Amino acid sequence: MGSAATESNDTLLGNGVVGILAETCNMWERRAPLTPSHCARLLLGGGNRTRVNRIIVQPSTKRIHHDAQYEDSGCKISEDLSECGLIIGIKQPKLEMILPDRAYTFFSHTHKAQKENMPLLDKILEERVSLFDYELIVGDDGKRSLAFGKFAGRAGLIDFLHGLGQRYLSLGYSTPFLSLGQSHMYPSLAAAKAAVIAVGEEIATFGLPSGICPIVFVFTGVGNVSQGAQEIFKLLPHTFVDAEKLPEISAADYYAHPEHYAPVFHERIAPYASVIVNCMYWERRFPRLLSISQLQQLMKSGCLLVGICDITCDIGGSIEFVDKSTSIEKPFFRYDPSNNSYHDDMEGNGVICLAVDILPTEFSKEASQHFGNILSKFVASLASMKQLVELPSYLRRACIAHDGRLTSLYEYIPRMRKTMIDLAPAKANPSPDKKYSTLVSLSGHLFDKFLINEALDIIEAAGGSFQLVRCEVGQSIDDTSYSELEVGADDTATLDKIIDSLTSLANAHGGNHNARKETELSLKIGKVNECGTGDIVDKEGPKVLILGAGRVCRPAAQFLASYPNICSYGADDNSTDQIHVIVASLYQKDAEEIVEGIKNATATQLDVADIGSLSDLVSQVEVVVSLLPASFHAAIARVCIELKKHMVTASYVDESMSNLSQAAKGAGVTILSEMGLDPGIDHMMSVKMIDEAHARNGKVKAFTSFCGGLPSPAAANNPLAYKFSWNPAGAVHSGKNPAVYKFLGETIHVDGSSLYESAKRLRLPGLPAFALEHLPNRNSLIYGDLYGISEEASTIYRATLRYEGFSEIMATLSKIGFFDAANHPLLQDTNRPTYKGFLDELLNANNISTTTTNINIEASGGYDDELIARILSLGHCKEKDIAVKTVKTIKFLGLHEEIQIPKDCSSAFNVICQRMEQRMAYGHNEQDMVLLHHEVEVEYPDGRPTEKHQATLLEFGKVENGGSTTTAMALTVGVPAAIGALLLLENKVQTKGVIRPLEPEIYIPALEMLESSGIKLAERVEI
Repeated sequence: MGSAATESNDTLLGNGVVGILAETCNMWERRAPLTPSHCARLLLGGGNRTRVNRIIVQPSTKRIHHDAQYEDSGCKISEDLSECGLIIGIKQPKLEMILPDRAYTFFSHTHKAQKENMPLLDKILEERVSLFDYELIVGDDGKRSLAFGKFAGRAGLIDFLHGLGQRYLSLGYSTPFLSLGQSHMYPSLAAAKAAVIAVGEEIATFGLPSGICPIVFVFTGVGNVSQGAQEIFKLLPHTFVDAEKLPEISAADYYAHPEHYAPVFHERIAPYASVIVNCMYWERRFPRLLSISQLQQLMKSGCLLVGICDITCDIGGSIEFVDKSTSIEKPFFRYDPSNNSYHDDMEGNGVICLAVDILPTEFSKEASQHFGNILSKFVASLASMKQLVELPSYLRRACIAHDGRLTSLYEYIPRMRKTMIDLAPAKANPSPDKKYSTLVSLSGHLFDKFLINEALDIIEAAGGSFQLVRCEVGQSIDDTSYSELEVGADDTATLDKIIDSLTSLANAHGGNHNARKETELSLKIGKVNECGTGDIVDKEGPKVLILGAGRVCRPAAQFLASYPNICSYGADDNSTDQIHVIVASLYQKDAEEIVEGIKNATATQLDVADIGSLSDLVSQVEVVVSLLPASFHAAIARVCIELKKHMVTASYVDESMSNLSQAAKGAGVTILSEMGLDPGIDHMMSVKMIDEAHARNGKVKAFTSFCGGLPSPAAANNPLAYKFSWNPAGAVHSGKNPAVYKFLGETIHVDGSSLYESAKRLRLPGLPAFALEHLPNRNSLIYGDLYGISEEASTIYRATLRYEGFSEIMATLSKIGFFDAANHPLLQDTNRPTYKGFLDELLNANNISTTTTNINIEASGGYDDELIARILSLGHCKEKDIAVKTVKTIKFLGLHEEIQIPKDCSSAFNVICQRMEQRMAYGHNEQDMVLLHHEVEVEYPDGRPTEKHQATLLEFGKVENGGSTTTAMALTVGVPAAIGALLLLENKVQTKGVIRPLEPEIYIPALEMLESSGIKLAERVEI
């Protein structure tokens, strides 16, 4: 850089000499803050008018504009910028490039107290630099003045189209996309657009291979990034389909309370996408656009998704599997959701993904021109500035530091740095150094309108303390920010005063809906805790960490925290002391709801994607119980293996978990999987009965297993005698799953299209009042291998239970066409049909005339008879009784009503799922039921009579004090998982590795504990 100037600070700041930095942060960074033409205008305008006397440019051999061009514009080329009072760049310079007593402008990424850039801020303050951040220069319209968003969108989509051609070629399709280069390969944006237009013309003339049509692009976001991407997309032959079919939500309420909303993208949009172009702003507190488990399910169901163009490059963000950024030289990776694996090639299963984080530099010439057009308007003021007061207000607000101090608007930064919880080495949920604390969530325009300053001032002025638990800062002026603060005080009166003052601040900035004023600040207050009782490390006795906050977590936490009081089994000299349970969830309030009223339990916030935070919390406990979706288990298991901690899950062992078995054995760790209901209790009941038969020298002749989650008889009050506690789509889809089982030595295959027709009536000897039926449940044969009976048993059959009559109605509805997921032409028009009109359309298929189907109407005079006649005439069922039941179901669901179908229903499948979700949900205080029944037929070689051993579990949901209901499903999944943790705590499981509960050391004590906890198993033997 050269020697420091000998001039005083006063003569450097405002001396009219501007320096332009050489960019050093990335080999691809070729942009410049000012082009030669901008420099010429500033210099030729004269120092008196532009207040820019000289411009010194650091030499660069990769900058988009050559040094000679700057020289021709009147600039000086020199490494030494020591004469410059104002130094400008694009990205952060190296620390050694910061000279004292100057003004600098660049994207510093420091105003959010970003940990990785704090050394840069320290250097700025140390050298008494005036730092202006482009990101903070905001116009009168409230929007950022300097940004590259559209260029990111343009370059990102062109790069993706380039890769899309290669991907289609690997799949066996040649397309015009193959001739398209990456953005940086073209001399200009215009040349790149011309290449895209040429591709579009070829597509318009010759079309695309029918095997990949239509190619459906889905764009997320409405900002500059999305606009830039769509600008390129519109150069191709296309038709836009508006997503207005989705119901409207209040944006202000969504940003303030994202936990109130459930994601629907994976159900309503992603199934139809070939390409997802992700351009939206996202924070961890929001629902993900697409999770790993959702993508896995989509691909299993035949979704034709080819790739993700993640222009946001939000690592581990809205699209969960995007766990790394890519580079311009290697812009793609391939993700295979079937085994959660990542690859660098284009060939093989899965989807391709682009996630380049420096896209605008691919159009360096146009991006620099655009940026300089705006920046040059500010340079004169910044170059002549001696005191901040001389600057216009929008530039003063963009100044983070001046004369060795942070400016008043950014004084919150050291407070955030000082109190920010570094979750990797620190405790998982530290509290302020005060006796009482509460979690305060602030959402809104915290930083751009500096409301965070007012909030922190209120806390400190009242004598309170705070620690920053989480901070998510909006990426643009239109985006809100979010902070979680653990606020503490020495007494409840002071804490109440702080809460009241913060509430007043939120009310003052809460928006006026009548005046259409935007909500600037919203506030949520957690429950008050007495500090000292929540420190996990200081708790005596063994500790179990439960990850998750779903329904199954509370029964698991209750069981463990109440042991040994809840369970008499095992309470001997070797039994475990009082167990302390820690429930960790992404959102603190969800964890608090789980532990509410549980005496020996603590709630904490944890993002399991943050491996450092997860490791710290796992290191403080003895056993981890993961009740999260299965896609999270492998990452958690790796942490447990590294820290030598046992783990329990209720999920099936998939390949990613199975691959960890050897590592777990080597570490002396047990990862007990499939420890729930199904799988879980079903395993333990089965192997107990089989092992007992083998112990008596018996041979298992037949094994049958029936399991179902059903409404209790009192709640089975609709024609299908079934209810949903979740979205019906999954349950309806399961009715199309093929199945295979062995019956009397013959392997039986059931096609998914005829699964409902294969249902058979079932009456259980011990439960004669239950009228049931059973359907084969996927692949039963693998359980013969697991249980060691494949060679001896002539019948191996696992089935799903429903109340009798369910399958014949569902089969008829399927034949009518209600389970067809393809877009229906009648549902594509803006003029929406009524449910009745749509039903009539489905029942008029195959040109069955209304005169034929109206034959019985005059005799009966009823619409019901018309529907029955149509169903029978079309052959959807053979018996009138079934048609009558189907019509009752149609009417119960309101599928005959003269009400317009909502715009978000584009298929018959959408229509019936929407009505099922509305009409077949559990009501207040209604109970569900779990029924599990096993039969093992045992024959003996010594002539003893054949025995049929039966075991039955029947459990009902429980209504607790206050009216809340714990479902039977939650109990029978959560309690076995907790029992697994207890067995590991008491060192009663000696087997290491990834295991199932198939050994006596697990199933014998576990089944006894289940009985002792109130989950009864009835056993009987018939001869």
